[in-house]
Formats: sequence, C-alpha cells, structure tokens
Amino acid sequence: MSGGVAVAGVGMHPFGRFEGLSTTDMGVTAVRAALREAGVGKGGFQAAFCGTAYGGVATGHKVLSRMGLTGMPIVDVEAGCASGGAALMLAAGAIRAGQYDTVLVFGTEKMPKGIIRSSFFEPWQEEAGLAATPAFFALRAQRLLQTSGVTKDHLARVVVKNRRHGAANPDAMYQKETSVEEVLSSRVVSEPLHLFMLCSPNEGAAAVVLRRADLASSGPAGARAVAPAVTLAAAVLRSHIPGPVLSESTPLSGLPDDGVPSPSTLAATAAYEEAGLGPADLDLVECQDTDAARELQSCEELGLCEPGASGALVDSGATALGGRLPVNPSGGLLSKGEPLGASALGQVVELVRQLRGECGPRQVEGARVALAHTVGRGANAGVVILSR
Repeated sequence: MSGGVAVAGVGMHPFGRFEGLSTTDMGVTAVRAALREAGVGKGGFQAAFCGTAYGGVATGHKVLSRMGLTGMPIVDVEAGCASGGAALMLAAGAIRAGQYDTVLVFGTEKMPKGIIRSSFFEPWQEEAGLAATPAFFALRAQRLLQTSGVTKDHLARVVVKNRRHGAANPDAMYQKETSVEEVLSSRVVSEPLHLFMLCSPNEGAAAVVLRRADLASSGPAGARAVAPAVTLAAAVLRSHIPGPVLSESTPLSGLPDDGVPSPSTLAATAAYEEAGLGPADLDLVECQDTDAARELQSCEELGLCEPGASGALVDSGATALGGRLPVNPSGGLLSKGEPLGASALGQVVELVRQLRGECGPRQVEGARVALAHTVGRGANAGVVILSR
C-alpha cells in the first residue's frame, strides 16, 4: 500500500468476560472512543466495516443503530480470527480508490465458553482432533519442536514473557505475571501444551477510524491532535494454498509438503512489498499466539527469524520488552484472550498507541514501524503494517 491512509482514532472495550454486556454494548464503547478521538460525529464517516465471527446477523448495524449513526453502507466481515484485519483491508482499499474520505472499522465478539467450535469443520475432523482444538494446536506444536529446536521450556518462556507484558495492559484479561514453573505445573491439555500455554476465547471490542492521509493532519473541527501521525502502510489478507497436513487450512487438504508457503507468509510477503519495508525495518510486532507454539511459528512465517530458528530467537531475548524486536508487548492473546472479531483490530489499537508513545510501562521506545498478524480459519491470514 503506497500511503494515502492514516489512522485518525482508535478505541477499545477491554478483553475478558463481561456478564450482562452484549456484543452491541461492547461495540458501542469501542466505536464511541474511536470516533471521539478522531473528532468524528454523525455524518463524519461515509462507510463502516464490522469484523465478527459469532456476532450473528447485522452485528455492525446493531452497534451503529444504538448510536443513531446509520444511513451509510454497513458491512459485516467474517474471516475467523482475521475478521478485523479483513475489514481494515476493505476500508483502506475504499479510501485509496477515492470512494470515501473517512471510514469506521470495528470488531466485536462474545465467544461461547469452552473450546472454539466452528461450522467450518466436518464432525469427523473435530472428533479426530483436526479442527481448531487444543489437540490440533498440540500436533502443530510437536512438529515445531521437531523442526526448530524448540523445547517445552521455550514454550513456557513465551507465556512468561507475554504475561509479563500483559500485566502492564489494562485492557488484558490476565494482568498477573507467571513463572516457568507455574506454566509447566499447570495441567497438560494435550502434549506438549499445558493449560497456561493456550489462549482463552473471550469477549471484547476494538475500533479504528481511517481517513485520507491528506486530511488527517487537519481533520474536522475539534479533532484530537495526534502526534506523531500514524500511517497505514499495508493491510493484506491472504488465503491458504492446500498443502501440509498441519497447515492452518482444512486439515488433510493437500500434499505432505513443508515447502508450500503458509497464508501468513503469503500475507507478510505482500504486505512488505506494499509498504516498501521488510522484517529488518520493524520495531515491534503483535502476532497470533493462540498457543505459545503459534507465536514461535508466526515469527518464522513472518520472516522475523530464519525457518527453524524460533527457539534461538527466544534464547536471544530479542522478543521481550527491551529486546531488539519486542513481540506482543500488549501481552498477546495469551494475556488478552481472543474475541475473534475484535482480535486483529485490538492489535492495531495497541500498535497505534505504541507508535504514538502512549503505552507507559510497556512502551517500546522509539518505535516507528510495527506489524500486526492474525490467522483465522479458512485459512485466512491478515498482516497490517503501521508507520509514523
């Protein structure tokens, strides 16, 4: 993406469990905050895109109806965990095409308790542990342990790092640090994954206001002055190529070939090209950590390290706050939990605040370029690059 789109405002409803609150309630909270920050009122945006997977019919319309902000196109977007990233891509593309000047993007979700269930999978796949289940995540983790020198200690240290980061994030579900010993003493869910190594599906909402870059500096009357300005350098969604059994795509869908690029690699490659940047230019990353092994696999697929080197990356300390390339300074999904439709936009909110220097004790000093990454079933992988 060759510039032209800026972030005018962001807003969040914390991630967690909120009895008595609906997806509409949480969506209103996030949208209201983003619009207030952008100085946008009724008639101030020309379209809205809402990411949700479990919200039901017209989720976005319900949120904006509650606020009396209907009349423009309102489009619900579903791409699993990447729903918010897909919505952001569509919104940015519409602005770049000259269709709109200002667009609202938000995601809201209230996940059922327990493991993620999805009509995407056939019953036999769930029974065999080849759906979005801890058993499948564990198979993938076992493969990573074989190919990348990763041990259970590495997995535990990813959890410790993310929980430490999350302790400084008021929007996270878990705000308490843990230790390697506590992680490894939590019960085994499916070898090698212990309970603390898995994220919690939960509830929450996030919103972003995008505006044409040439309008972003002045903005409407009364808009919040944002310094430094944050540019959306790329927003990409890619689907899978049928390939290895343990890919993010439909299990058993293709060839037993590890050489087939993952949707995350496809999306990252396209995003780097559009932004005119590469992994070496990044200052921080928010990536998919559905489980501890997924973060390490994400690092390899995004080109943050060489294939097979994610264990060594943990050993180097590079991905912790204060390291060369902090990963998941928000605490990631392991601290925040994951409300699918809001997940990707929650990452974007974090990164915008990081690039503005607003994150207090979890601030990455001097951050100028940041990447967000989500993987949703289908398989859909979203990569967003932000810069200032």
